[in-house]
Amino acid sequence: MLSCKEASQLVSQSLDRPLSFGQRLGLRLHLLICKMCHQYAHQLRFLQRVARHLPEHLDESDAPRLSAAAKQRIRHTLDAGADHS
Repeated sequence: MLSCKEASQLVSQSLDRPLSFGQRLGLRLHLLICKMCHQYAHQLRFLQRVARHLPEHLDESDAPRLSAAAKQRIRHTLDAGADHS
């Protein structure tokens, strides 16, 4: 029986390459009894599907921008945190 660590590695590898029959069988059996690994596999597959719909690259014009006020608040917060160090 696969450990959770081995199963999570196989789940990740299965997104990049085909698994052998033995690996697929072992993983499938593990996922049937381990709800945490089953959820992990589900989440990775979801992330893979979502990532496929992202553009190859974002143009600078598409990038979200912070307002001057937001930048100032961030600077102020960082400076206040540095003073307390």
